[in-house]
Order: sequence, then structure tokens, then C-alpha cells
Amino acid sequence: MMSNKKVLFIWKVDDRLKTHIIQNLKSQPLDLIFPDPANEEAYLKYAGEVDAIVGWRPTEELISKAQKMKLFVNPGAGVRHLRDKFSKRQDVAVANSHGNAYSTAQHIVAMLLSATNKLIQHHQWMKAGKWRTGDKEGKSFQIKTLKIGLLGYGHINRQVHEFLKPFQAEVYFCKRSEDGITKEESHSFYPLERIHDFISLVDVLIVTVPHTSGSESMIGAKELELLGENGILINTGRGAVIEEEALYHALQKKQIAFAAVDVWYKYDCDENEEGKKYPYKYPFHELENILFSPHRAASPLEDLNRWSDVIFNLKQLCLNEPAYINVVDLRIGY
Repeated sequence: MMSNKKVLFIWKVDDRLKTHIIQNLKSQPLDLIFPDPANEEAYLKYAGEVDAIVGWRPTEELISKAQKMKLFVNPGAGVRHLRDKFSKRQDVAVANSHGNAYSTAQHIVAMLLSATNKLIQHHQWMKAGKWRTGDKEGKSFQIKTLKIGLLGYGHINRQVHEFLKPFQAEVYFCKRSEDGITKEESHSFYPLERIHDFISLVDVLIVTVPHTSGSESMIGAKELELLGENGILINTGRGAVIEEEALYHALQKKQIAFAAVDVWYKYDCDENEEGKKYPYKYPFHELENILFSPHRAASPLEDLNRWSDVIFNLKQLCLNEPAYINVVDLRIGY
């Protein structure tokens, strides 16, 4: 009789999530290990016997000791921090999770609507007692008149595309390859080699690409100039994809019209003399043409449906020939 596969969870899993995972995997030949206390000493105690580990930031010692491990599941999308740690473990499939794609796509569309309808500006004017300033100071733009550019076409931007269909906007795509682009959409596809043509064409640039060596500073001063004075930029990928100085100056000088940003540059920011924290070097908070979002596009984090990718892969672990989803190539970072 074949013994159960063992899965180690390397964080303090709350009771609600633990129950959800157990209930969804109760029919599988799995032993689920939730150490108590949830600390490195306990993880190392079990490491040598487990077939899979689920968690965000394993130590190199833990990875080295888990010699039986065949699957590591990162419950989030970002895996750049795992590249060096798994460099010597080519025998392990590393998968991430895109359970937050719907929430993030919804957040993107909300930021787009806020930008096109000038919701923040009119909200502030009304708070200041300015009643019905009208189109002269802040007119709206109909999305159907805009060309929307999706830079990256993974789980999130594919969902954004679905959300945008009723708005009747023209949608264009820019990514490494034409994979995932239908025959009907091929005329709207631009390879990364033609990113300048792509940006020059669109009115709204929605960025969801991950932070890799190839994407770092992908959008700089030249690209923002090409987006133009009426251009809208939305970033929910990673801060480092867009050059911070270039973005600040493009907004300050009105080289682009507006930016909505959920991902930033300095997450370990210290309080200033006024007790305030700003996750960036340049004073974006002094600008009026930017919408701030504190890296919360994936909310609500307690949504249990976001764990469906993790649960699927743990079910696959039980098969002789597992077909994992979301397996990443750590060499390129996604």
C-alpha cells in the first residue's frame, strides 16, 4: 500500500484557512502538516520527510534539508526571491498562485474608471466646497473612445480584458510571444521588440508584468514620452518595472496626464520627522495627477477561493504523472 504524501505549510495558517484546505483535500492521500509553533525549528524538524512545501519565503537550509521535496508552492504570484534559493534544486517543481487575478483586475478597472471619470478630483473639490465645477476643470472620458494597451497578458490582464469588453474599447496587447492571443486578436498584438510602437498607439497603458531582469526599468523616460500628454498609466505589476525618477518627472511636467499606482519602490520605508511613511524617493504625494493605492489590489485577502490553484497542485502531487499549473521558470523569473 502506497504511503501518503506529506505537505508542510511554513507559516501560521489561521483556523479558517486550515479548515478550508483540509476539507478540500480530505479525499486525497495526503498528510497535511501545520506545525505549532510555526517557526523555523519546527519546519526543519519535518523537512526531511515531506514531499511538498507551501509558503512564501523558505530558507536555503530548509530547501537543502527537504531532499524528498518534489513540489514547492508559493501562494502568491511573485517568485523573484526564490531564484537563487532553488538554483541547486532542479528536481523541484516551483509553482506560484494566481488566485488573486480577479480581485487585481477589478482593482485595475476601478482605477481606470477613477482616472477617466476624474472621481478623485471632483471628490476633493466638493469637500472643499466647490460645487459642480463641470467639464471645464475636469471632464470625463468615455472608455469606448480610448485605445487600451495591456503590457503583459497573464492571468490578471486577461481578466482585465474580459472586464473591458462591455465598454467597447479597442484593446491592444504587448508580450513576449503570441501565446494566448486568439486569431481574431492577432492584429492587435505587439511583440516586446515593438513596445515603442505599441505605447505610441495606446491612450491607456496597463502594466502587470512581473519584476525580472528583463522587465526592470522597462518603462522609462522615452516610453512615458511616447505615451503622451493625454496618456494614462496604471501599474499593478511591480514598481521597478517603471523608472521612479522618470515617472515622477513625467507626472510633474504633465508629460502624461495621469497615473494610478498600486506597487511602489521602497517598502521598508522609515517614518519622516512628521511620523509619515512614503514608499518612494520622489515626492509623488505633492502631485495632483496621481492616484495612490497601497499595494492592495489583491484584496480581499481572506477570500478562500484564491487558494484554488494551491489546492489543485496539491491534488496533482498525489498522481503518478502530475500536471502542475503555474510552474515558473526561475531563470527568467515567472
